[in-house]
Amino acid sequence: MNEGGVKVGERVLDLFAGVRLTPTQRRIAHCLVEHAGKAAYLSAAEVADLAGVSQPSVTRFAIALGYEGYPALRRVLRELGGGDAGPGAEQNAMQAAVAAEAEHLGRLRDQLERLDDVRRAADLLISSRPLPVLGLRSAGPLAGYFGYFAGKVHPDVRVLDSGGTSLLDRLDQARTAGAGAMLALVLPRYPRESLDALREARAMGYAVVAITDSAVSPAAEHCDVVLPAAVGTRLVFDLHTGPMAMAMVLLQAMCDADPEPVQQKLEAFEATAARRNIFQA
Repeated sequence: MNEGGVKVGERVLDLFAGVRLTPTQRRIAHCLVEHAGKAAYLSAAEVADLAGVSQPSVTRFAIALGYEGYPALRRVLRELGGGDAGPGAEQNAMQAAVAAEAEHLGRLRDQLERLDDVRRAADLLISSRPLPVLGLRSAGPLAGYFGYFAGKVHPDVRVLDSGGTSLLDRLDQARTAGAGAMLALVLPRYPRESLDALREARAMGYAVVAITDSAVSPAAEHCDVVLPAAVGTRLVFDLHTGPMAMAMVLLQAMCDADPEPVQQKLEAFEATAARRNIFQA
């Protein structure tokens, strides 16, 4: 998808924000985002063929978004695909990438006007003993970042940032030890091993919270709570500013959900850090 197509895709993605979609509907949504440049000029039957679903599914998808049918949705898609003249046209590629991240954060800010999902996720995670945090491949550093800070307020955080045959063993061990919920960070290109781990975690009885790039991510199908945060795609490698911000928002909500024990742990850490002279004054 070229730069103009990315902008249109981002606008299309906004149509699905806050809407709980079925797996079939997520396939349609993903198809419309991926083919944003031409989807607005296709019939319902052509979209269905492109997404690998039935034509009635496309109609039901449009109705689920609040439109009378697919033609009404298609008119909106065409409007979203209009020209985008603005100051961004004068920016170089690096500036445009950073500007797009600022737009992502702006949408995340608006999304956080309603905190129901964030608070529900926080309640699940702060009470889980232990707390597994899954992040493979590109999500590994973000899992480690979250785990580092979460370990200051939670008694037993287990970062799962490597795959292989032992990954499910570690999920089993955490579950046996009493874990009731897990956090999964699943970012494009959506490692199969991450998605398989989510399926297995649900089968084990975990409540699964996911931070992923959109509400129509493949990870969303296997989760109890999805916290979407867009990923920047303007550079050779993705920018994860949005998911990192969402991770820290979630951690703040976890602290707010159980403030007294959190404060005690923070004070104990500060006392230990001072005694051991860990940080430069």
